[in-house]
Amino acid sequence: MPPVAKKAPVKGKVAGTKKKSTSKFIIDCTTAETDSILEVPLFEKYLKERIKVDGKAGNLGDKVTVTKDKSKIIVQAESAFSKRYLKYLAKKYLKKNQMRDFLRVVSTNKATYELKYYNIQENDDDAGDD
Repeated sequence: MPPVAKKAPVKGKVAGTKKKSTSKFIIDCTTAETDSILEVPLFEKYLKERIKVDGKAGNLGDKVTVTKDKSKIIVQAESAFSKRYLKYLAKKYLKKNQMRDFLRVVSTNKATYELKYYNIQENDDDAGDD
């Protein structure tokens, strides 16, 4: 039986070390709060109660933190966390409070969602003909 050749370790990589992936997402509620449609503290409370960690809702622990900064909600997660999941929860909150017909959740950049109004265009041309 021939001797087994050992593989040389890859340069630049240290065996056994793993980088913690932290993700930070922001939900910007400035337009909705300035018109006093949405209350950010209630939205923050809703997210704290509904975000699931390890299959259990409200079990944030040290892995996920939800904080409020003026009219922005900041969600920081140490484990794998989906931005799409935040959009899902935001839409669910808007639907629960009957605001889904007026507001939508739009991604403005890689880590930010913003609550914006729908653009409703009315035709004034037809209204004044009679």
